[in-house]
Amino acid sequence: MKKLIPSYVRVPALFFAIFGLVEYFVDSGDKPAFLEYPIIMLFLVLVLFILIAVEGIVGSIENVLFQSLDEAGKARYLANTSKVPEFKKAKALYHKLKGGETPIEEEHEIILDHNYDGIKELDNNLPPWWLYSWYASMVFAVIYLFNFHVTGSSDTQYEELDNEYAQAKIEIEAYKKTAKNLVDVNSVVLLTDAADLQIGKKVFDANCVACHMADGGGGIGPNLTDKYWILGGDIKSVFHTISEGGRSGKGMISWKKEGLKPLEMAQVASYVLSLQGTTPAKGKDAEGDLWQPEGTEDTTTPAEQENTEALEIGKTVSSNN
Repeated sequence: MKKLIPSYVRVPALFFAIFGLVEYFVDSGDKPAFLEYPIIMLFLVLVLFILIAVEGIVGSIENVLFQSLDEAGKARYLANTSKVPEFKKAKALYHKLKGGETPIEEEHEIILDHNYDGIKELDNNLPPWWLYSWYASMVFAVIYLFNFHVTGSSDTQYEELDNEYAQAKIEIEAYKKTAKNLVDVNSVVLLTDAADLQIGKKVFDANCVACHMADGGGGIGPNLTDKYWILGGDIKSVFHTISEGGRSGKGMISWKKEGLKPLEMAQVASYVLSLQGTTPAKGKDAEGDLWQPEGTEDTTTPAEQENTEALEIGKTVSSNN
């Protein structure tokens, strides 16, 4: 094998084979492994150096051994190294597929009467490889026709495309359900895991206490512990308010523009809803409308109903004044 493949082919072939194995087995994301991990680049340089060194050492040893031979041994060595493999079976197969050729001196025997502006035509036989390809294409055409257009046992390319699109949509939806960072106002759900709520509390303490107080009782912003909401009290509404901001000119900014990630907004929205029913130290008066989740009956007690009516009357009087 060494005699058949020169060193200038062996060294690059081995190097790129090792390079390909490294790229295959090292998880480097979208970047090449040697860029993501510089130590790999050093390793590849070392591998290339070793391959070149091995070739040089082997060549030197062969040269030393050659010089130690007598004249007859040198002649035998040079005769063996100069031999070129004949590949007899491959050549025989090639000539069989190529077909016989009519010698030039015998072409007058197969010339046809056709004459096109002095150009004459020879009646040569088609090469076997062309005939075999033609026969194979006919067999393939029959099988294809029977499979796709007679029995319909296989999908056509258009049906395959539609099926792949449908499967891709299913996979995308399944991925969105598990990839929390892709959450949006349409896919957000209430998070109840303690770890998510703990992160939501940290986000709330870092960004929201200035307006809503640490216990959610409200200050500049509304009270988050009661049942009254200005822009809706379900998870989608709270997420949307955090993401896009509140009413124009009322102070609630868009935290999406401030750099909060979708998952963080879902976590803080879930934490805000977990404050429902708690008792803040100095709870602000209720603002907005009593929020009743869809599909649930009104379970407001008579006392709560009276408080609600009194609050609405107070708002009406205030607006009239």
